[in-house]
Amino acid sequence: MSDEHEMAYARIESLEGLLQRGRGLGAVRALRDPQEAAAFVYDGIRRDWRWDSTDDRCLYLARLVRDLDLSLTPVLRRLTGDEETCLRACDVLELLALSGSEAAREALRTYIREGEHWARVLESVSIGWPTEWWDDLGDVARARIGEEPELPWCFEPWTRFGIEVRNRLPDPRPTLDGLGTGELLTLLRDERTDEEDKFDALRALNRREPDAGLLPLVPALGTSDGRRPLPLLRRAVERLDTLAVPAARGWAMDRRPWLAELGADVLADHPSPEDLPGLVRELAGQWSARAWCGPDRTARRLARLGPDAAEALPYLRRFWLHTPHSYERAAYLKSLAAIDRGGLDHAWSESLWDCEETARLTAIASAPAAPETLERIAALRDDPMETPEVRAAARERLASTECADGTGTAMGTGMITSARSF
Repeated sequence: MSDEHEMAYARIESLEGLLQRGRGLGAVRALRDPQEAAAFVYDGIRRDWRWDSTDDRCLYLARLVRDLDLSLTPVLRRLTGDEETCLRACDVLELLALSGSEAAREALRTYIREGEHWARVLESVSIGWPTEWWDDLGDVARARIGEEPELPWCFEPWTRFGIEVRNRLPDPRPTLDGLGTGELLTLLRDERTDEEDKFDALRALNRREPDAGLLPLVPALGTSDGRRPLPLLRRAVERLDTLAVPAARGWAMDRRPWLAELGADVLADHPSPEDLPGLVRELAGQWSARAWCGPDRTARRLARLGPDAAEALPYLRRFWLHTPHSYERAAYLKSLAAIDRGGLDHAWSESLWDCEETARLTAIASAPAAPETLERIAALRDDPMETPEVRAAARERLASTECADGTGTAMGTGMITSARSF
């Protein structure tokens, strides 16, 4: 969160509190009362209400500025603030430009010519915009780069403009994708294989179907100092899912801390019915402490126990409704569905408006096929600000639905207006 002021979240029942948390219900209620919502939307750009840097707000806020037809003036004013404030405004304006706002596009181009934090803004638009929107700013960049206290780190757009950067592209390493799975496992098994080659082998393995042949090699795949697992090893083990459990029992007893931790995590992620009371107590304790970071992992573990974990439902609902750590919200909804899908239609529908991509993706797959829901999915499909993954998922959902020709925004009377029944 921003430390500009002492910040406390507003009550979850209020429009202000919903918008601060990036809840879908906040977006829906804002569309019903733009005049009340305007100050809260602008405040979300002025101050960073994210609980953690993994949370997302810029698309949520940009969409509200556009859909509520709010003036850009307060957003443009934030470009003159400190770097953090400037870049929050920049993120919103970048997306509004993609949505067709010429004013937003020209404001950022003007800022690159004249503004204080122009280099960071130029780097940002070079990632998010079509090349032709910023490629003609090379003369500006070459003229202004001398004002900067140090050379930039990023390659783009600087190398395109012939400007030296501090970072250097590493020599490309040969890909191991052409090797068979057995050959990759042989590389990992060979003590003569250096760590970089083992890293490349693990990366190649993670791009294909998991193979249990990795499991007996895991204890030998620590770093040379014996302090941690090789990069990507944990991901490779996680992809093996339940196949890793028998081996993990032995790892958990190992004297090497990194291997014992890996084993313990695998076992914890695959709980048995005997673990259920402890997991419920853990989640209840996290709720009592308002521990917003971490309960998503507890929730995922409870989800594996299915309907037997019904005792955890009240806590999962509370976390989904109240958490300011929006990145974790989708995990709570998925866990609720794994334990009891009943009564979640409103939660799925609301999540189509959520600030988090993972929540929108989950909702697209699971929301009921009501006309207003399909209209919202069609709006996500057609929104140039939306992520490619969400747009693709929306296209797929609509293609499999008889009402695939629905378009527009979901503002009909059937749209969710409260968390009733949830």
